Amino acid sequence: MRPRKPIILVDDSLQSQKIVELFKKNEIEYVKYHIQKFEESCCGELPTTKTPSVIAAEGIFKEESLIMNYIEYVKQKKDNEDLESRENKKIQRKHMDETDSAYW
Repeated sequence: MRPRKPIILVDDSLQSQKIVELFKKNEIEYVKYHIQKFEESCCGELPTTKTPSVIAAEGIFKEESLIMNYIEYVKQKKDNEDLESRENKKIQRKHMDETDSAYW
């Protein structure tokens, strides 16, 4: 099963644009909703929602510093998964080499 993408609620501010650029730069997949369009198409007025905000499986992040911490967390998680995947491939290759030599 694919992990859920975080949702970024944005407006027209420079801060919102900065957060979106950070997600792109760090190759983090996301779904972007403009707060005004979200209010019109989904849930009505969202008077207490701050933008930018990130809604993710790990929680809701409403301040720039918290969003930055979330981005760092996702980067570290991705790096750890990549490292683990590379190590597993090395083990598989080593096993294949040993297995091949045992048969020949």
